Amino acid sequence: MSSLESKFSIKNWSESDRPREKLVAQGKKILSNAELMAILIGSGSRNESAVSLCKRILASVGNNLNEVAKLNVQQLTNFKGIGDAKAISIVAALELGRRQQAQAVPVQPTITASKDVYNYMQPLLGNLNHEEFWVLFLNNSNKVVHRKMISSGGQTGTVVDIRLILKTAFEFGAVAMILAHNHPSGSLRPSQADKTTTINIAEAGKTVTIKVLDHLIVTEKNYFSFADEGLM
Repeated sequence: MSSLESKFSIKNWSESDRPREKLVAQGKKILSNAELMAILIGSGSRNESAVSLCKRILASVGNNLNEVAKLNVQQLTNFKGIGDAKAISIVAALELGRRQQAQAVPVQPTITASKDVYNYMQPLLGNLNHEEFWVLFLNNSNKVVHRKMISSGGQTGTVVDIRLILKTAFEFGAVAMILAHNHPSGSLRPSQADKTTTINIAEAGKTVTIKVLDHLIVTEKNYFSFADEGLM
């Protein structure tokens, strides 16, 4: 190991400054986001410590972990010192965090307003860099009995199978449905395709007396409700 590489190695830091040792001795909450990420990647480069490298990644997205979670493996490997293995570790850890946050929501919430739908679906959809279409299936008390991803697509759209939606509604004895999908662009404006999809599913539901109550477009910090805007 060269003297320069040795200088930046975490092994040569004082023990109290090493992220792993700090976590064990002082607890996870004491660590910065960069230090937690440094534990994931394990090492930096010959010119930069793991913590410094992670600080640089965070700085590139305004120190916003939600924005880091949107980066894919290829985008992460654009940072000098991040190879495929390190990038995969970061992506996997942040995806686990997203799933944990989603599971923290009650399994069967009762929907009383569009805000309830947003709070329920935002952890799943808010930070995705691709579009997903979900349906919430409700009983006659407006309690969610099941939620299902119907399709997953690119950044601009996804294909929805209405037959699959109705089949799932029957399986769970649903009497109503709420549609939800995300716009990775952050735009809350419904497209013509969004409007057409809503109408088509609502009309199909009517034939079997299953009502579509709302359709939400979900972004990281806000949402658009078709029902609230009088489009249902």
